[in-house]
Amino acid sequence: MRYWLLKSEPQVYSIDDLAQQQSTLWDGVRNYQARNYLRAMQVGDLAFFYHSSTQPPGIVGLCRVLEAPCPDPTQFDPHSPYFDPKSKPEQPRWWTVRVGFAAKFPSMLTLEALRQQFSPDQLPLLRRGNRLSVMPVDLEVAQAIIALTGFR
Repeated sequence: MRYWLLKSEPQVYSIDDLAQQQSTLWDGVRNYQARNYLRAMQVGDLAFFYHSSTQPPGIVGLCRVLEAPCPDPTQFDPHSPYFDPKSKPEQPRWWTVRVGFAAKFPSMLTLEALRQQFSPDQLPLLRRGNRLSVMPVDLEVAQAIIALTGFR
């Protein structure tokens, strides 16, 4: 099992939305490196759910990969803002995973708290200019994050 971090703006899709729906496709990712990370995910992997573009930003829960990888259907939908006319069903360019709700943490682990505990080398989220919405998290860092949240 590997650990990941998935970013979402809470006004677009929040941990509470995932808790209510129980699962969702993590669609609309249009960065090649993030896409490659999605393609590397496997069923059973855990991902930290990070609320971005909010004050304060931070990790709010966990989700589990239920299905991986699968073509992102939004790339084929001409009415979607994520439509890609160069992508073909027989050769998709964009991939996604289905994630399921695992836990909402008792309180947010803020970006500031993460900066106090980890270096940018330990947690890529902390690197200046890092805007990836999907990234890996090393096992030791993941275990430390879980311990910091008070989640059991």
